[in-house]
Amino acid sequence: MARRKEIDKEKILDGAYKLAVKDGIESLTARNIAKAVHCSTQPIYLEFENMTDLRNQVLGRISNELKTNTLQQNFTAEPLIDLALSYIYFAKDHVGLFRAMFVDGKFGSKLISDTLMDLGTEKFKQQFDASEFSNERIRHIVITTWVSATGIAALQINQTVDFSQDQMINVLEAQVHDAMLNDRLTNTEESPLFAADDAASLAEKLS
Repeated sequence: MARRKEIDKEKILDGAYKLAVKDGIESLTARNIAKAVHCSTQPIYLEFENMTDLRNQVLGRISNELKTNTLQQNFTAEPLIDLALSYIYFAKDHVGLFRAMFVDGKFGSKLISDTLMDLGTEKFKQQFDASEFSNERIRHIVITTWVSATGIAALQINQTVDFSQDQMINVLEAQVHDAMLNDRLTNTEESPLFAADDAASLAEKLS
């Protein structure tokens, strides 16, 4: 009867994923993972082609966790705003991982950027009538939402500001509304909606 492996691929991946979430991407070395899983480095190199292969598979798990759980929190009943808030709270709870993935670019990946863009597009279409916007325009709105969310997250992490949730919602909503009225990624002319009536509220202009 073949002897069952005590340390298999799933156990290594589980340990590596938990290590990345706890200590950040830079902690994913063969020695650190072996210590976390309580094994030598040999099983790691037997189960994975190399450390890049292991890190990419950990990244896949992180991407799936972002899509299915971490970025699916409910705060306001506004899907796009809730997505941005979920991202900001993720950054506060996992500073090392956030910095490595979204600020320092030490673990940059098209998989993660695609995950964020796909989620943003999905949430925008849940919250607004997407038929009024081209795919490119929706993409620009989503990009500017991530710019704002990343800025707020970085400021919070660096303790430059200490926004309440209501303040963050106000900033994010204003940014989304502005992006819907003005495509600032392709032109610099302000929408006439803003200049037509200085006394009119933004809500009235969007209605």
